Amino acid sequence: MPVETPTLYTASAMAKHLDASEAKVKKAIKDMGLAPVAKKGCCAYYGAEEMAKLKASLK
Repeated sequence: MPVETPTLYTASAMAKHLDASEAKVKKAIKDMGLAPVAKKGCCAYYGAEEMAKLKASLK
């Protein structure tokens, strides 16, 4: 039986999904103090909860 894995997004992917600039998303992440769910090298990955919080704050 396959194991369901959560979908993770980089700041760039979230910006595309939320139709916002990457700089605006990165600033919101920093201002809100959101911590990445996972990190690989220099890339930070965020989950769906963080995306929902960003979506609410960018409106």
